[in-house]
Amino acid sequence: MGLFWNLLQQSQISEQSTRASTLEARVAYLEHELRKTQEVLIKTLKILEEQSGKDINGDGKIG
Repeated sequence: MGLFWNLLQQSQISEQSTRASTLEARVAYLEHELRKTQEVLIKTLKILEEQSGKDINGDGKIG
């Protein structure tokens, strides 16, 4: 019974390790996507301010 229990625990440890690395990869991917989204939003805001002539984001300047 002890051998079976050790195998079961080792399997669970291995699963957790795989999940952790998968989670880390997912977080890295999401952080990268967030940066790209923020860049697009900043570019869009700049164009909107230039086209409308208004300071939309309140930074005191247009564009």
